[in-house]
Amino acid sequence: MNAAEDFAGAFELLEEITGWLAGDGAALTHGELEDELEVRGRELLRTVFQEQLDRLSGLEKRGEVVDASGVERRSVESGHSRALSTVFGEVTVTRCAYRQRGHANLHPIDGQLNLPAEKHSHGLRRRAALEAARGSFDGAADAIGRGCGQKIGKRQLEALAASAAADFDGFYATRVAVAADPDDVLVLSVDGKGIVMRPGALREQTAKAAASAKLGTRLSKGEKRNRKRMATVAAVYDAAPVPRTAGQIIRAPDDASGADPADGPNAVNKWLCASVVDDAATVITRAFDEAERRDPDHERTWVALVDGNNHQIDRLFAEAARRGVDLHVVCDFVHVLEYLWSAAWSFHDEGDPDAETWVADKATEVLKGHATRVAAAIRRKATYHKLSRVQRANADRAAAYLSNKAHLLDYPTALNEGWPIATGVIEGACRHLVKDRMDITGARWGLDGAEAVLQLRAVRCNNDFDNYWTFHLTQERRRVHQDRYADNVIPTAA
Repeated sequence: MNAAEDFAGAFELLEEITGWLAGDGAALTHGELEDELEVRGRELLRTVFQEQLDRLSGLEKRGEVVDASGVERRSVESGHSRALSTVFGEVTVTRCAYRQRGHANLHPIDGQLNLPAEKHSHGLRRRAALEAARGSFDGAADAIGRGCGQKIGKRQLEALAASAAADFDGFYATRVAVAADPDDVLVLSVDGKGIVMRPGALREQTAKAAASAKLGTRLSKGEKRNRKRMATVAAVYDAAPVPRTAGQIIRAPDDASGADPADGPNAVNKWLCASVVDDAATVITRAFDEAERRDPDHERTWVALVDGNNHQIDRLFAEAARRGVDLHVVCDFVHVLEYLWSAAWSFHDEGDPDAETWVADKATEVLKGHATRVAAAIRRKATYHKLSRVQRANADRAAAYLSNKAHLLDYPTALNEGWPIATGVIEGACRHLVKDRMDITGARWGLDGAEAVLQLRAVRCNNDFDNYWTFHLTQERRRVHQDRYADNVIPTAA
């Protein structure tokens, strides 16, 4: 290899840059120098890239090429070219085409370079995936333009994001689980968050409800409510047990006795996933898959934290039964507090400090395992004070929740065993994975774009993006190139 000949254009550009630095560049401020060198440097790197591709083209040797169906490609034509948009600029790949009438051409150099099926390079696709997951598609286009000078349209970005997320399920199906202390609690949690969708992406029942509530000149109340499609979010994490008492969770404002407040177990090795396409049962199945990767023999304590959604609870129990898992399902204590606070205003004026004492007293009783007793006391109090149906509505709602969910409010066991009793992890995941990105003002999502962004955000939240991208590129090589050749082997082109 003669570098001076093969990269003559790059050497010429480098000499031009250094000559400019010694001349006109010497009078620039450092900021002006940065800006000019960024542009000139990008062109230098683009030229190096192009000349390396040209060098590989010149080294290509004709050989025997057999496609996946066993057809030998006997006709070979040189000079076939294709464009490739890279982070440095556009380049051209020139190579031989192995042809056979009635069959698509084969280009072994494409496989050797693992070129994408579309025009945009894997480097641009990686940036598109990261930026589309971080903020709006318009913002992603601006960021890519600033970072590498390339212009990518909004629709192209959405398509690139969808392509980049194609191997989400495959990656996590083969991922080796992070090792954890066998005494740590294995926690699963599920929740849902609505995403504003384009009309064609709504579920059939929601679309019908939205259409029936439509007004001619503005969004009606029902139409606003029925613009969303629910995304299911799941979390799996490990937590070292932290035994606590009811008095360490909550106490009356004027109670100075008892133990100091204690924080709950700390979540580590968090894994998240979300889907607006698949139903809750499918997402819960993925969460169990992840949990079983961590504890394949079901030797650890499994706890599921929920907010009270009956469908999610039913699916958790069904999946646990199918896999033979002893699953402890616990309702979020913060939701219990919200119901108690709502009930408190049936008996106290807004802002009455006695309401805080009443809530603390009832919450403590629930923590001690007396949920049904508290429910009965709330109903009796409402009856004793002869509250109207409207006045006692929140009290009855709280009592019904406590009665119906009593079997999932075994807080004495949870606190004694050191389990978490709050769904902060999954609620934070719903906010970060879904709301912060999908709820941007004016955003209306299609299914493919929304699903891709959710998956890419989950991969980033799981700190798996680099490993995922390596896996994705391997899968791309197989899909785009290896599967087209006999025995999935790409012939050596140079």
